[in-house]
Amino acid sequence: MNAATFSRSVGSHWTAQLLSEGYCIIPDALPARIIAGLEADLDPVFAATPFCKGRFYGERTKRIGGLLKRSVHASALVLQPTILAMVQEVLGAACDRIQLNVAQAIEIHPGEVRQFPHRDHDMWQGEKGTYEYLVNVIWPLSPFTCENGATLIYPGSHGADGMARADPGEPIAAECGAGSAICFLGSTAHGAGANRTADVRRGVVIGYSLGWLKPYENQWLAYPPQIARGFPPELAALAGYVQHRPNLGNYEGQCPSILLGETVPEHIGAIDALRPDQEAMIAQFSDPPRELAP
Repeated sequence: MNAATFSRSVGSHWTAQLLSEGYCIIPDALPARIIAGLEADLDPVFAATPFCKGRFYGERTKRIGGLLKRSVHASALVLQPTILAMVQEVLGAACDRIQLNVAQAIEIHPGEVRQFPHRDHDMWQGEKGTYEYLVNVIWPLSPFTCENGATLIYPGSHGADGMARADPGEPIAAECGAGSAICFLGSTAHGAGANRTADVRRGVVIGYSLGWLKPYENQWLAYPPQIARGFPPELAALAGYVQHRPNLGNYEGQCPSILLGETVPEHIGAIDALRPDQEAMIAQFSDPPRELAP
């Protein structure tokens, strides 16, 4: 079995658990040195960031967005191959391509209370239960424990059947160490636990959503072209520098990746970016060719 086949096999195992239970915890998904490097880069940013306001965000909690411009290590979390394959399998049937929904670091301080249980897909007001809107991945920067506010997840609360339950049941604390990946569906009920220790609890949320949704984090403001030019193509595409067929997210009628080149034309001609079924309908409509006006 080659490395690619092994990776797909491992990914299928975690995907099955994610769809069955609404969550999975992948141990040792990234080397400890990457997580440590990311945390070191975020140390001064956490120190300078004020506490949130509001009971949902948490008034003893700090949140930092735009991680891809704050640390070179953040891209390893976003592009982790097993997780990308899993997300694509879960979301791919309902969109032309997936997108980065959020890259946020969270620091929960001593005395923070338990967060209101919620489902992240409720940020969008579409019909729920037919397909998933997003997959979130929480990466602990420090070990997650029951005492320091580990994320509380409600197994089986996902999907149409889970949402139909009046009571989501008892949560489990997603206890794990740095380098592990806590994955859960947008329809899975969850919430941060209370921090009853004397130390802060740090983690990172990397979220992926259907490519035709408005993302939680405004990616083009977080990563304007002068920043995104330094991204590899796959990362730039996840951050919004690509069209979602048909023609969504275009710039002057073309793929916004045109903004990442060395020069951007002053005048740009629009180019179709359609799904195959739309191309076929247009071809049928245009055959025989229309007569040109004299």
